[in-house]
Amino acid sequence: MIAEGVRDAQPGEIPARLCGVAVTLLPVVGASVSLRSDGMSVQLGASSDQASYLAELQATLGDGPFLYASEAGAPVLACDLTAGRDARRWPVFAQQVTAAGVRAVYSLPLGNDTVTLGTLDLYRATPGGLTEHELHRALMVAGVMTLALMILPREEDDSGADEPWLGGLATDHDKVYQAIGMIMAQLGVDADEATARLRARAFTQGRTVLEVARDVVAHRMMLEGG
Repeated sequence: MIAEGVRDAQPGEIPARLCGVAVTLLPVVGASVSLRSDGMSVQLGASSDQASYLAELQATLGDGPFLYASEAGAPVLACDLTAGRDARRWPVFAQQVTAAGVRAVYSLPLGNDTVTLGTLDLYRATPGGLTEHELHRALMVAGVMTLALMILPREEDDSGADEPWLGGLATDHDKVYQAIGMIMAQLGVDADEATARLRARAFTQGRTVLEVARDVVAHRMMLEGG
């Protein structure tokens, strides 16, 4: 089923296609894949607009199961974000995702025993965990995703370029890092503080970090000091 899901796909389509496969194989309503770099996640693909929104929400908040999975290099299964330990562990994240119709999130690390590249995040509409068989399937998809990110070229063209995904993420998310640098220069703060201010502005405005970063880079917005 995994092979069929990516049949005839261009390299750039593989992450989203594999997210779609995960939704077919598992009791989830959405899936997204993100890399994590310098504390900021970079979304590479999603199975739906809802899943894409939830991935951007995690980047905006800078909190949630994906962060712990990428740091620990182990699966983090938040089986009930409506109440109990999971809701208390990530209260703002839990409130936001449940408002979007998701009750459980499973984050699986991408990488190997020594390096974590990012996460495959699975979204479920009802509370509940994964069976041993379902977790095995999810980890299999994560393993294929890791392989794809490491060896697939970014795109196919006539130039014969074979630049891998991890070597050349020239996406709109570069603007996030440009915006962080501009905020550092404007306010005289370090990268962590600049990132926190960018995230806070996005959250208070109900927007994504990427949307606010575009405004900062285009000089349509300037964050105040203090």
